[in-house]
Amino acid sequence: MVRYLLLCSCFFCHAAVADLKAFACEPEWASLLQEIGGTGISVTTALTMEQDPHYLQARPSLIVGIRGADLLVCSGAQLEIGWLPLLLQRSGNQKIQSGQPGHVMAAMLVRRLDIPRSLDRAQGDVHPEGNPHVHLDPANILRIAKELQERMIILDPENADLFETNGSDFTRRWMAAMGIWRKKIEPLRSMPVIVHHSSFTYLTNWLGLRVLADIEPKPGIPPSGSHLAALLTRFEANPPAAIIKPPYVDGRPSAWLSERLHAPAVELPYTVGGQGAASLFEVMDITIDTLLGLQ
Repeated sequence: MVRYLLLCSCFFCHAAVADLKAFACEPEWASLLQEIGGTGISVTTALTMEQDPHYLQARPSLIVGIRGADLLVCSGAQLEIGWLPLLLQRSGNQKIQSGQPGHVMAAMLVRRLDIPRSLDRAQGDVHPEGNPHVHLDPANILRIAKELQERMIILDPENADLFETNGSDFTRRWMAAMGIWRKKIEPLRSMPVIVHHSSFTYLTNWLGLRVLADIEPKPGIPPSGSHLAALLTRFEANPPAAIIKPPYVDGRPSAWLSERLHAPAVELPYTVGGQGAASLFEVMDITIDTLLGLQ
């Protein structure tokens, strides 16, 4: 009996330790990891929806979080180039280095938009591997979810059944939602908008929005007064249906232009946490409903 209890005790200790530990750079990947991992995963997230993913301090708490991770999931395509390499170096964690099963760069799993034909720093903060904000095309989420499920099974085969069940359930629910979204977004086709930063490239491409201009004169470059004045002159006669921005950029340029063009300045969720979105499903639902409400 004592031997039986000892064996049971060892089993439950092992099961608790076997939980997969993940480090997600952005909230969207933390949410997707949790959807697939369920009770078999614990996730540390580097950023909130209010923080610019291009810039982050490598704080000691982040180094602790990444040091114990079995799986690293980030957008990649050099979105985190300013801080992730330093975190990886200081972590001393070989399991999540490039080339390992525990290293996933989501943008590299899908077809990327805006890959530049030539590189010139005068063009602004251009990503040489293409636009990294891939999560705002629902089809990309499906591809990335499949890869994450496979990586989880490799890293924690004892929980393979859990990951397969959760992954299949997520895929079923996401595809059902995509069917609903396709019907809802039809009225949005060709809606004219001005954007603030290239965060919404995959979204506007999926929705078929007509992007008239970017508030930033070049990617990552804050707009000057003369640039905003030029936009005002350019669109005063035919203003956009909306000026859209993510939560992490300064809202004052949008507000200034909105007031003068009499076009609504709208902050879309962009990622989980934005506008109260508690999941990737709600990110898309709130985004679509917000834009439909402008018509």
